[in-house]
Amino acid sequence: MNATDEFLERLQKQDLVITGRLVDASNATLFGHLLNDEDIKIIYKPVAGERPLWDFPVGSLAGREYCAYLFSEEFGFNLVPTTVLRDGPFGFGMVQTWLDDAQPESLITFSQGDHPHLRKMALFDAVINNADRKYGHILLTKNSQVLGCDHGVTFHHEDKLRTVLWQFAGENLDSTEIYTLENINDFDLGFLEEHITNIEIAAIKKRVHSLLENGVLPLPATDRPSIPWPPI
Repeated sequence: MNATDEFLERLQKQDLVITGRLVDASNATLFGHLLNDEDIKIIYKPVAGERPLWDFPVGSLAGREYCAYLFSEEFGFNLVPTTVLRDGPFGFGMVQTWLDDAQPESLITFSQGDHPHLRKMALFDAVINNADRKYGHILLTKNSQVLGCDHGVTFHHEDKLRTVLWQFAGENLDSTEIYTLENINDFDLGFLEEHITNIEIAAIKKRVHSLLENGVLPLPATDRPSIPWPPI
């Protein structure tokens, strides 16, 4: 989201005030705000509250969420709310800005459309190998900006893409998408290595190479579920 250095510092260093919990989340997901600025609402996911996943045994879900933010910012996707890793009231974890009223009643209808930001998200998810792009993980801000949240199950080295955004499947990559993919392909992804494995980093380049070689946005898998369940 192109956060300023000053905003990032506030999100990183100010004490957190926890006011509630999102009870439908499978891992500990706490809601609150910054101590000295109640207008900055946050989601806090402590690593201690994560439920272990057999297919994501290395690293933390919080670290993967942070990687998704770094990746989005580095390559101009700008699809992830400002995210940091830091200590909090229940230990080290991920803190991300919360956006009020970002899931209007029209969200599902909107998410089935052809808005260019949704197409950008479809490409982003294909590259980071997002295994859980539900409608509930799509945010539509008041100024019609499209963002995504809940990126804990991403960057696996095996193909795990599961998403509700298949309306662009098989469409030819445009020049901007090709430029982005070529940039990723030529870029040193070492900035991710603190949170995901070298095998997973290498798999990013393999996915990018495959997208460039095929020249189209990916099609749904035929040997496994391609839509997360529940899709909401």
